[in-house]
Formats: sequence, C-alpha cells, structure tokens
Amino acid sequence: MKRRSFLYSVAALSLTGPALADDNPVIKVYKTATCGCCTAWVEHVRLAGFSVEAQNVDQDALNAFKDSLQIAPELAGCHTAVVGDYFIEGHVPASDIERLWAKKPTARGLTVPGMPMSSPGMAGPGAGDSFDTLLVRSDGSTSVFASHS
Repeated sequence: MKRRSFLYSVAALSLTGPALADDNPVIKVYKTATCGCCTAWVEHVRLAGFSVEAQNVDQDALNAFKDSLQIAPELAGCHTAVVGDYFIEGHVPASDIERLWAKKPTARGLTVPGMPMSSPGMAGPGAGDSFDTLLVRSDGSTSVFASHS
C-alpha cells in the first residue's frame, strides 16, 4: 500500500471520531512486522481486556503516521496506537490507558518515550528500572501521567 493511501485510510478509520463504545474501546495499533516487543505489548493490552486491532506497516508509513499525529521525535516509541481521539505512543501500560479512557482529559495522548526495559513488552535485562508515562497536552507540552517503578 502506498504511504499516502495508507495515511488517508488511517485518518478515515481512526481520527474522525470514536467509533467505539465507551466501556469497550478498540485500540488500533500500527507497528512493523518484525518488532517482537510491539507484539508483546499488543498481547499485554489484550490481556488487560482491550479489543486490539494490530496492523503491520513498513517503517516509512509508521513514521509518516507519527508525523501526521504530530508526535515529536523525542516522545516517540517503536509503535503507535489510537483509541478514540487519543494516540498511545510506545510501551504505555494498559492501566494508564484505562485511566486515560475513564478520565478523558483534554489531551492528544499518552507516551512512554524510547523503550524502557521494564515497560510492558520490554521485559529483559534491566527490568525493574523506573519510567514515566507522559500525558501530551493539546499544545504538545507534557506532564507526568503516571510513574512506574
């Protein structure tokens, strides 16, 4: 699929307003096919009770999607998801997504920048390190939404 066609399809599917029930949101995940930690994160979110639709895309299309959501490079993770009008960037714990969905703050989304070893989907050497989930406000500024240790 060409990148422009992909972007138009994604925009039509995920950014025109929530097409989901308030109590059972569908999380649409865009990731590369070869990323094992993304697959592990998808499973983490499914096990938490979310409905998940995962789509494999090439890296150029994924980067273009992040750009279309205006996700700053310093806030990026390895995969991008949308739930309703929010983006979920990187290895955000399912409990943070649940809290976001329940509270529905005025914001663009949540991110766990980079790939912290102790975040969901990233268990391995160094696991147990602390990390923060950041809330990305409408103006692009961030604040700590949750701290994990």
